[in-house]
Amino acid sequence: MLFFTDPIRTPDPVAIAQTLPRGSAVVYRAFGAPDAEALGLRLRVIARERGLKLLVGADAALAARVGADGVHLPERLMHRARRIKAQHRRWIVTAAAHSPTAARRARLAGADAVVVSTVFASCSPSASAPMGALRLARLVRCVDLAVYGLGGIDNKKARLLKDTGLAGLAAVEAFKT
Repeated sequence: MLFFTDPIRTPDPVAIAQTLPRGSAVVYRAFGAPDAEALGLRLRVIARERGLKLLVGADAALAARVGADGVHLPERLMHRARRIKAQHRRWIVTAAAHSPTAARRARLAGADAVVVSTVFASCSPSASAPMGALRLARLVRCVDLAVYGLGGIDNKKARLLKDTGLAGLAAVEAFKT
């Protein structure tokens, strides 16, 4: 499971990170905040204590400064994945994808996993038209990468996706406080 921070919808990402189950990841999106490094360092401490991974959104330099486990790249920056992995061999690099074509490009660009959106209807201001479970299933079958679904996924929908037998698919939702 991935938790995507958002300064508006999740104003206290530290509190949420402290509740995540072991093996989850925090995708810290600083969006140029002046306290980005300090908050990133706090999230790194929690990640280590709780057995989480910490990825920093779109900012490899910030990820390096806070000792993150990797980066998450927006679709427009996925072409940087291979270069980032060459510079930081132990890092996890994920990329956003909004179509099957973009998901395949993420694999070719060297990403370790792809975060596909929008799966179900979402309140997110950046959400596009939802693809639904069937289109997501087709995408998962045509991409040789770990696939995480983003958008409108709650506990009920996560069980639905799990029950479809989509191996490698994890439910992702920006937790709301």
